[in-house]
Amino acid sequence: MSDAFPYKLVATDLDGTLLRSDGTVSARTRAALDEACERGAAHIVVTGRAVPWTRHILDDLGYRGLAVCGQGSQVYDAGTGRLLTSVTLDRRVAGSALERIEAEVGPLAVAASRDGVDGEVVVGPGYDVGNGGLASLPFEDPATLWAEPLNKLYIQHPGGLDDDALARAARLAAGDLVSVTLSGPGIIELLPLGLNKARGLSLAARRLGVHASETVAFGDMPNDVPMFAWAERGIAMENAHPELLSVADEVTGSNEADGIALVLERLLNDQSRA
Repeated sequence: MSDAFPYKLVATDLDGTLLRSDGTVSARTRAALDEACERGAAHIVVTGRAVPWTRHILDDLGYRGLAVCGQGSQVYDAGTGRLLTSVTLDRRVAGSALERIEAEVGPLAVAASRDGVDGEVVVGPGYDVGNGGLASLPFEDPATLWAEPLNKLYIQHPGGLDDDALARAARLAAGDLVSVTLSGPGIIELLPLGLNKARGLSLAARRLGVHASETVAFGDMPNDVPMFAWAERGIAMENAHPELLSVADEVTGSNEADGIALVLERLLNDQSRA
């Protein structure tokens, strides 16, 4: 009989996956993750949030490992508070991409995530942050948007174009300049071309000495599709976007119903009986 957990790496998205709607992680899910780690797995957070919007969650969890932040642009060592890797968005390219998209769909509300452990999120007129109190810096002067290195832009359509339609339009207009991803309600992001969660996760896994074939991943939005393609097994939450559900190896309970714990407990029990 072997009590070792069947995967060496458990990769979890945050919003809509590990976190409940109140921003907390249930005691049951924490216990299941702890037991998986006690049996040889490593837990790694893989989130679209940049480090400044992630760090307080990691601190609350007592998390001291690596975290992949900013859709893969940042690999962050929570134990030391250091960025190990950071990829920035070329601001001239981003400006051209924005111009192309606006030429197709009209004026956009725009925000941006500045690079660095303490990089601010700057928010332009009309952009709805809707983040439950996460810190952001409003601006009026368009030059502010481009004043410092960025890891991504956020776009919204004030005219009411829905998220999926705006993401499609952005890809058609500027997909040769930037990567476009939908990571949550009202959150369409423009990233360095070719950047995604899988790239950041593969870098972090290499540092941990773990392979894709030893990884199980949990997520809920289209930005998790590349991570599912990279990992051995991709498990979507019941509340997941249809695009992710269509490529998932398995669907578990929602983030409100301990979906991650349901899978981990089953795997832990199966291994105990093996």
